[in-house]
Amino acid sequence: MKNKISHIGFLLIAALSLSASCSKEKTGPVTPPDPPLSNEVDYWLTRGDKISLLEKQNTVLGFAEVANGFTNIMVDSAVTYQTIDGFGFTLTGGSAQLINSMGATEKNNLLTDLFGPGGIGISYLRVSIGASDLSASVFSYDDMPAGQTDPSLANFSLSEDLNHLVPLLQKILTINPNIKILGSPWSPPVWMKDNGSSIGGSLQTQYYDVYAKYFVKYIQAMATLNIPIAAITIQNEPQHGGNNPSMIMTSAEQANFIKSNLGPAFQAASIPTKIIIWDHNCDNPGYPLSILNDATARTFIDGSAFHLYAGDISALSTVHDAYPDKNIYFTEQWTAANAAFDGDLKWHIKNVIIGSMRNWSKVALEWNLANDPNYGPHTQGGCTECKGALTISGSGVVRNVAYYIIAQASKFVPPGSVRISSTSVGNLPTVAFKTPAGKKVLMILNEGSTPQSFNIKYKNKWVTPTLPAGSVGSFVW
Repeated sequence: MKNKISHIGFLLIAALSLSASCSKEKTGPVTPPDPPLSNEVDYWLTRGDKISLLEKQNTVLGFAEVANGFTNIMVDSAVTYQTIDGFGFTLTGGSAQLINSMGATEKNNLLTDLFGPGGIGISYLRVSIGASDLSASVFSYDDMPAGQTDPSLANFSLSEDLNHLVPLLQKILTINPNIKILGSPWSPPVWMKDNGSSIGGSLQTQYYDVYAKYFVKYIQAMATLNIPIAAITIQNEPQHGGNNPSMIMTSAEQANFIKSNLGPAFQAASIPTKIIIWDHNCDNPGYPLSILNDATARTFIDGSAFHLYAGDISALSTVHDAYPDKNIYFTEQWTAANAAFDGDLKWHIKNVIIGSMRNWSKVALEWNLANDPNYGPHTQGGCTECKGALTISGSGVVRNVAYYIIAQASKFVPPGSVRISSTSVGNLPTVAFKTPAGKKVLMILNEGSTPQSFNIKYKNKWVTPTLPAGSVGSFVW
């Protein structure tokens, strides 16, 4: 009996020892988990519901190689397209007047935000040559009493623009000396026109040479004020004669004016300013193509400009593909007084930013930079529903949807950036760039009604962000 108990005790001790040994193995050293991802991609978001407005997200996005089932958006920096000149607005006469009327501190803060390196980085501005319909009144640089003409341009003067536009441009150039400025006329002096009116009518052929010299004098006068004009268009919306001011100009007239008058005048005066044609809607690519088909006119032309109040944004590629050595510009699109923020955000990001860039444009410009709460100033008969990127009341500023449409690109894509290849999938249109500093920038719009997760795949690695419905994200790495 004693031996049996001893044997049982031995077995019990052995079992306890084995159990302790197994327990010890289980509580021994454990393989440490993978270190958390460090952030490699900055993500800036504007939502259609305005919960986030150009807001940097705290999401950690690190590149990984672990497979998942999400859709891939491919970015390839080895495939390159056009070089970007910039993003911005038209600095109308009314915009300049409102901004100049602000208090000194508020004005300086606003201009620093718009044009400074720490702000949204607007890099391209369009201005009117003479008045646009969003000036406080109609004027040209050589207005004469009814019945009188001035073919020698002896009375040429920038006096109207010296009140607000010129001083503001000079201030902007101190903040961003490299900003590019495009000039566009809404109408020449009425004495040059066949109807003697600021509305509609056509340029009389007897004044073609005088009008060419008018452009030269404008560019030279601005240069003496240290305001370089990088480019001009021949006529804002040459097929829309109902605005005040406005003028009709056929493609044949534009071609003749360029090859026989404006081009030679620029050459004779050593004017380096680029000549851009059309400056109207995407529904008539035949207009710029017919001018470019003129071999003599074509030698003076840098490219074609477009708006999108009619037609499809693919018209830009139609013109580019016919003449790939000529540049493409997108120069105007308005946001309306009563339109919804979310609808405008989606449509403009899809068409004005992503659409124009994917169709070879070097610039993307929204229309008016600023207006007052009543959508003024404007001329009699001018646009009464054009909502500026800013609403300015005294020294107070409200940033509207056009501000964020441009800012989602301008803040991250400086001049000299190059568009690179990116795929668009389903409700996720995209456009991508490589900046002069080597950063990659990918803009993605979620057109859908639900949040979407996806992979941004670059060089066989990917990050997986989520983009809320009706929102645009700018991803930078």
